[in-house]
Amino acid sequence: MNEIYLDYNASAPCDPRVTEAVAKAMTDGFGNASSAHRFGRRQDAAVSDAREQVAELVGGSPSGVIFTAGATEANNLALGGFAAADSETLSRAQSTLVTSAVEHASVGRTAEALAAAGRCHLQIAPVTPGGFVDLEALVSMVQATEGGLLVSVMAANSETGVLNPIAEIANLVHEAGGLFHCDATQMVGRLPFDMTALGCDLVSLSGHKVCGPTGVGALVGTREALATLRPAVWGGGHERGLRSGSLNVAGIVGLGVAAEIAGDEQPTEAERLGALRDRFVAALEGELADVVQNGDVERRLPNTANLRFSGADADAVLVNMDPVAASAGSACSTGAIEPSPVLTAMGLSRDAAFESVRFSLGRFTTAAEIEVAAREVVTAVRYVRLMTSEVA
Repeated sequence: MNEIYLDYNASAPCDPRVTEAVAKAMTDGFGNASSAHRFGRRQDAAVSDAREQVAELVGGSPSGVIFTAGATEANNLALGGFAAADSETLSRAQSTLVTSAVEHASVGRTAEALAAAGRCHLQIAPVTPGGFVDLEALVSMVQATEGGLLVSVMAANSETGVLNPIAEIANLVHEAGGLFHCDATQMVGRLPFDMTALGCDLVSLSGHKVCGPTGVGALVGTREALATLRPAVWGGGHERGLRSGSLNVAGIVGLGVAAEIAGDEQPTEAERLGALRDRFVAALEGELADVVQNGDVERRLPNTANLRFSGADADAVLVNMDPVAASAGSACSTGAIEPSPVLTAMGLSRDAAFESVRFSLGRFTTAAEIEVAAREVVTAVRYVRLMTSEVA
């Protein structure tokens, strides 16, 4: 049986058009993009083109695009760069970093590390049962701060696909005199995203989430926001002095092409994937009892469904539905398996979280694959439920 990939939120296959562009950049172009000779100028021109393509995707300025190894590094640069800059002018107790309870680990763990090191005061905003940030709680946190303030909230959650009220958050942060960073990794290319219109000061993204190369991403910021950051990597002063090191030109070219394709195809893809996702969920609900969709289904990415199969352990379901690939949010922590912190933050019990599977569709998902996947999932859930009842 052919493999069926429904884990696009983890990593998307590289588009052949992107692969072709990367190969061309690796074979036709060489030289250091910082060099003044013609070889360097050609590389620099390729990088400049990619800056424009990435900026266009997120509604930013090409001059504000800082290329990184991915969104994880971009998130670290945003948070760590803020904390380092603030500590130069403010007492550490005055600098405040606010995140949500469902952020990616590259935001959550970075924030915790900065707070543990005494470089900022950390506050974590709760989320509603629907999975989006509790605005009332966030307002009280932001209004109570003094001194430097950075709020970091993701645009769309990777596990549930639930969208946050980004424009409202940005507005209240700015009213408090702070900066707003948004990890838009899951949203860009899947729904319209314009950082200028939304009021984002800093935005992170990754190439491999938009069918581009793995190992390349960007932090896109306004001139004012980038000027407040301090470098995470020191060296020759590349990328506005914030991220030194010779540029990965081929990867950057690939990111640029992926960004352009994602922007061009986003409207039609969103409609197509939303229809396929709904068709998939309906097929499961039609064959299985006790299927629950986690998160607010009225405000989520069109490609994502997080489903709880009551009475069926998610990891067991994943193993038994092979060759269909999806994912669960549980993880091994200090030798013990822990449920998804995203789902438990939304109020789900440990048992409910352990019974939840994320399905995420993408550019190369077909209707035929959805039909086969639904059958395989139904068979797997029935089998796991039967085995569980026999053991009990």
